[in-house]
Amino acid sequence: MKYPLVSVIIPVYNMSEYVSETLDSVLSSDYPEMEIVVVDDGSTDNSADIIKSYAEKSNKIKLFEQPNKGVSAARNYAIQLSQGEYILPVDADDLISENYIREAVKILTDNPQIKVVSCEVEQFGERAGIIHYPKFSYRLLARKNMIVCSSMFRKSDWAKTGGFCEEEIFREDWDFWISMFTTGGDFFRLPFVGLKYRIRKDSRRHKNITDKKKKMIDAINQRHKAFIYQQLGGKLHYNRTWSRFLNKFF
Repeated sequence: MKYPLVSVIIPVYNMSEYVSETLDSVLSSDYPEMEIVVVDDGSTDNSADIIKSYAEKSNKIKLFEQPNKGVSAARNYAIQLSQGEYILPVDADDLISENYIREAVKILTDNPQIKVVSCEVEQFGERAGIIHYPKFSYRLLARKNMIVCSSMFRKSDWAKTGGFCEEEIFREDWDFWISMFTTGGDFFRLPFVGLKYRIRKDSRRHKNITDKKKKMIDAINQRHKAFIYQQLGGKLHYNRTWSRFLNKFF
């Protein structure tokens, strides 16, 4: 049986406390054809030294470094350098199950109309429990993100989107999924916990979700106007839940 190559891409910025656990998690995958492309995004701690020590023991790991440009630029750089047909981003403090890659590859290989494969997600750290995502639809995607960044997609589809937005916007993963589905395609969520998502006190999500919300919505409206208007009948409002109602009457 031929296994398509999967590139696990890991952007790293000052993650010396967690990156070993993440690398161990990915290396424990039961999928045989895999490379791990790590981009150190200008870390000021010893993250790069830790990754180098892993790369010396495993030829699956490739480390690249760049000046600090942000997580989207690091992801894009890693994907550009990758050789895989399929891409799985993993943040440098998260963990994946040993069967996640294998099961996601199976879905993408057997279903060319499916663009993105995700999984159930369990939080750990400062918060614990399963994240209950709503059923996927384009209309709901126009209002909120329901796909974790650590979901698998084809490198060819990433190229068509232009990659992750490198402007300073919050929830760059949401923006990317809209770019992915603007041209159609299906989504599939595997029925098991494939990702353990670490919640930290200093996480970007925890710190920025309030003060960056309006800027995020403004960026979505500007960058994806055609998709948003098609799904919501007008712009995405700051009160996102009421967007279709407000657009209908105003």
